[in-house]
Amino acid sequence: MQRDVTISEVGPRDGLQMVSQVMPTEVKCRWIAALHAAGLPEIEVASFVPPALVPQMADAEAVTRFAKTLPGLHVAVLVPNKRGAEAAVAAGADKITLTLSASEKHSQANLRRSRERQMEEARALAAHVMALATATRPSLEAGLSTAFGCSLQGEVPEREVVEMAVALAEAGFDSVGLSDTAGYAQPAQVRRLLRAVRAEIGERCDSLHMHDTMGLGLANVTVGVEEGIRIFDGALAGLGGCPFAPGASGNIVTEDLVFLLESLGLRTGVDLDALLAARAILAEALPREPLHGAYARAGRPTGWRAAA
Repeated sequence: MQRDVTISEVGPRDGLQMVSQVMPTEVKCRWIAALHAAGLPEIEVASFVPPALVPQMADAEAVTRFAKTLPGLHVAVLVPNKRGAEAAVAAGADKITLTLSASEKHSQANLRRSRERQMEEARALAAHVMALATATRPSLEAGLSTAFGCSLQGEVPEREVVEMAVALAEAGFDSVGLSDTAGYAQPAQVRRLLRAVRAEIGERCDSLHMHDTMGLGLANVTVGVEEGIRIFDGALAGLGGCPFAPGASGNIVTEDLVFLLESLGLRTGVDLDALLAARAILAEALPREPLHGAYARAGRPTGWRAAA
């Protein structure tokens, strides 16, 4: 399968952590299998956090081990610290993402530690992962949340985002992704910050995680494409958000993201009809959860074709 761009589906982690209902493990695995069948090359399947804090992720190990049985799937997980990384490695994760906040106030609310303490944890985690044997070493991503603004702090100075990205690259992270946790980003800002970060760490800044609070998520993706970004996160039906970013809405809708990228002539390798089948599983499992998406509502435009 040839792809020009990679869509990383984060619904099973980022989406489910925001719903009050706990999806049974067997249903979650069936949903992940349907997402895989739709052609999604990477799925963030779980977060290795204490179950007491996020009960929706209590089955992280079981779900990760199941996802590893799906042929060709790049299994991604989120971790908050070195202990979480150790558990993720033991479960066989292909990619580990450590989330750090560019906003001091968000860092204290979300992670209960300062940005300085975050960086200490990041360096320890990177050193641990880099010391692993090549055969068992997952790729290591730093996700810089609130990179474009914070609903607790307001403006996040771009210079501080760049400095954190440089420090993470120097610590050994394979990649640094920029996240619009609050959904405040706008296209000119995305272009400016991407250029500033990539001027310092080059293509290690390789992904965007956008939210749609202000309705600009897909516009920001378009700027990312123009600036050379080729990895984008999305969540089926726009699930997700951040419990420590008041007012933030869900992630950009995976179905709409696929439609946009294919319309731009970029091959995603994702089958939109199969995505809607996966969406049906989600709707059945979470009947009280609002599901979003223009493509699911309007259907395929007459004469539209995916990228050749």
